[in-house]
Amino acid sequence: MTDDLDDFKKALTAATPPLDPARRSETLRMAQENFDVVQGSRNAARPMSDRPWWARLGQGALTMLNTLTSRGGLAATTALVAVGFLIVTPQTRELLTPGGSADIVLREQPVAAPKVDPSLDRRDLRSETDLANAVEMEEVEAPQPAFETFASDDANMAAIAPASPTVSVKQAPAAVVAGRTRAAAVAVESVARPQAMDGSVAGYAAGNTVGLIIEQDTIAPPPESDTETFANEAPNPVKSVTSEPVSTFSVDVDTASWAVVRSSLTLGRLPPADAVRIEEMINYFPYDYAAPDGGAAPFQPTVTVSATPWNPDTQLMRIGLQGEMPALADRPPLNLVFLIDTSGSMQDADKLPLLKQSFRLMLAELRPEDQIAIVTYAGSAGQVLAPTAAGDRSTILAALDRLEAGGSTAGQAGLQQAYQVAEGMADDGEVSRIILATDGDFNVGLNDPEAMKTYIADKRDTGTYLSVLGFGRGNLVDATMQALAQNGNGQAAYIDTLSEARKVLVDQLTGALFPIAGDVKVQVEFNPVTVAEYRLIGYETRALRREDFNNDAIDAGEIGAGHQVTALYEVTPVGSAAILNDPLRYGSADATTTGPDSELAFLRLRWKEPGEDTSRLIEQPIGIATQTPDGDMRFATAIAGFGQLLRGSDYVGGWGYGDAVALATQGRGVDAFGYRAEAITLMRLADSLSR
Repeated sequence: MTDDLDDFKKALTAATPPLDPARRSETLRMAQENFDVVQGSRNAARPMSDRPWWARLGQGALTMLNTLTSRGGLAATTALVAVGFLIVTPQTRELLTPGGSADIVLREQPVAAPKVDPSLDRRDLRSETDLANAVEMEEVEAPQPAFETFASDDANMAAIAPASPTVSVKQAPAAVVAGRTRAAAVAVESVARPQAMDGSVAGYAAGNTVGLIIEQDTIAPPPESDTETFANEAPNPVKSVTSEPVSTFSVDVDTASWAVVRSSLTLGRLPPADAVRIEEMINYFPYDYAAPDGGAAPFQPTVTVSATPWNPDTQLMRIGLQGEMPALADRPPLNLVFLIDTSGSMQDADKLPLLKQSFRLMLAELRPEDQIAIVTYAGSAGQVLAPTAAGDRSTILAALDRLEAGGSTAGQAGLQQAYQVAEGMADDGEVSRIILATDGDFNVGLNDPEAMKTYIADKRDTGTYLSVLGFGRGNLVDATMQALAQNGNGQAAYIDTLSEARKVLVDQLTGALFPIAGDVKVQVEFNPVTVAEYRLIGYETRALRREDFNNDAIDAGEIGAGHQVTALYEVTPVGSAAILNDPLRYGSADATTTGPDSELAFLRLRWKEPGEDTSRLIEQPIGIATQTPDGDMRFATAIAGFGQLLRGSDYVGGWGYGDAVALATQGRGVDAFGYRAEAITLMRLADSLSR
């Protein structure tokens, strides 16, 4: 055994190349020089006994510089020299401390940046043994980066901006930032959003860096929402015709809910149930309704009855309204005041920057004689653009480009100044409108929705309407936006993409800005001879009392030029197995009413001409006959079912997302702009997220 060992030692010695003293001396000099540049030569050595394994691993790498003598060892030594070591001194700590609220501590000790084998699965790097085995490989990938954005500098480490305030510092696993290295350079580039990672190694980030060890407690995904709240009510219940035969509601042409639902699903989560307003989802899409025939009313009602896909024992009754589209050349001059939220919460890319791009699109659709003014509000309100002709694009765009986010949200002051500007622009025969663009957070001033409602209601009688555009997620206060738009005789929309901005501010601009009918109310009286029960799908926030229908002092929704309104009732015929309510023992006053057995219901519509105070009335019976649903009916029904699934409705039974996809696919039709195809994709995504 001894002879074998001696022979092995001799063979090993013969295979080892002779030491090059000059190269060894130069290598050690470079290592010491790089070490002194970052740490300083006066710092005393620190004891190793209380250091964690990864720190001892880094110190061991330094020791190897003095012991390795082979050519392979010299190659490894040269690589380690190029890495350098980082010691955080009080001066460098200031550079490396983030300006945000997250606490991040950098350990005051030299650490060599390990080079991790890119072929290793991140799930395998769960112990110090695994990491040690990965050292001395060529490069590193970043399966779980630690931070979102680091500034790069070849000589200095810029301030680190954490991606979210969820990072806290306690005793926890280390996050290792490693990658290709360069001597005496501390910089990390293009590091992605933080994500949680199991095991003792919290994350790896690729970039140009020396070994930087960051201790942290937990790196969690950004929260789904911060202070978002949504205006909604409990879903409409099934009502018995014998006890409550009349249903009354205000029309709604808003589309904000659909865009919020899309935004949530695109971000990989189901939307909050309260964010789902089914009527706004249905009304997001265009339908082929009959246009007005030039009669007294500026809109034309269309009613159809067909089978219910999720309940064979009920029927769906669809009421569709199509507004007329006057010639654009005949429209009056337009006065617009852009009321823009420039508070600190608007700095995200999907807020103020997207807002600027959106208004650029809109500006191209205006006529030269239209007038534009811009008022902003943050810590205080201010007018940044006096009324300017829309033809002076350069002046308007320059004012938009100068806007920056910062400060609190003085919503009340902004509204007051915007109305003052709008009133000064108004002239006989012209249309004046304020377009409020915000993330929905009014945290200074008039922040109570009821107080907002009263204030806006008092102002709308001056002839200046108010529309609201929501941007961004995180602190969307939907109740405030709804109160503003509904009481300002305007439309509420949520813009999450530039494509949505084009739909709202270009394709539907005329309808959004020029009303053709005000205070539009719908009332349906169901025939107790043919209908036992009914349920209005959606419109929970637009419900009116029965007596409100004939009261012209009660405000309701507006229909703009070319606008469409769709409402769906699920009705249960008399004698159906789907009846949910037991008959009343003593009946009711309405129960003695008889009606023709050929009618399902009776439709009444009230509206006012713009600028008038007295309403007009349309009435028409709804026949009992059912029709085979056309493509529009199928698609609207699919969206209604989709919305009910998102709200967790009990009325759809075992009907699911797959059924909604199939029905929407049947009703997709021409789909010139791809809106229906996008809806089908979102249904499929919701199906996956719900499992």
